[in-house]
Amino acid sequence: MACAAGLLTLAGPFGTGTRLTLLPLFLYWSVLVAACYSAGFIVSGLVARRLAHRPLYIRLAVASLGIGTLVTGLVIALNALVFGFVPALSEIGPLALVTFATAALVTLAIDTVHRAVARPEDAAPPAILDRLPLDKRGALLALSVEDHYVRVRTDAGEEMVLMRLADAIREVGDVPGLQVHRSHWVALGAVTAAARAGDRAILTLSDGAEIPVSRANLPAVREAGLLPR
Repeated sequence: MACAAGLLTLAGPFGTGTRLTLLPLFLYWSVLVAACYSAGFIVSGLVARRLAHRPLYIRLAVASLGIGTLVTGLVIALNALVFGFVPALSEIGPLALVTFATAALVTLAIDTVHRAVARPEDAAPPAILDRLPLDKRGALLALSVEDHYVRVRTDAGEEMVLMRLADAIREVGDVPGLQVHRSHWVALGAVTAAARAGDRAILTLSDGAEIPVSRANLPAVREAGLLPR
């Protein structure tokens, strides 16, 4: 952020270089860069937690709208404080448009880099997969109880394992997931759709399987962002 503020101080864009001397100009850009970074960090974090399993275009739109609104307000407030300049209503639209577009590009770039460096193979596979044949080991989708067995569902197939659901859940490791029913656990990343069904809900997984959500577990599913509040 200090480097960015330094470069902007030297460049003096938007006429700021002619209005302030070097030190006040550096302080101005330092405050603006830090404030914009903080706004982006907070909004991106909230979007990542609340909408982690929504399509990219939804996350991108929400993050851009939130970041763009905050940054536009910060720019207007800081310029009013430092320069005594408040833009006319007709000038706020173009400023907001540029800010939203910039926020969208930055959010997309960060998401792309994150996906490139956070490869699934870098993480230790869940221990439950060691119980499956090699050809059935893949990304974990769901666990379901059937009699005394647990059906372990992955994107490479499924297998019945003789164990309790509670023990199977302990072996999923760091895979983000929820027990949505006394007989079912799902990996959050495997859910592609969710729909209410009376006082319950149905989750659709990436392999097309449908998993019921019990009434008692609806709050946790809403908190995970899979259903509207």
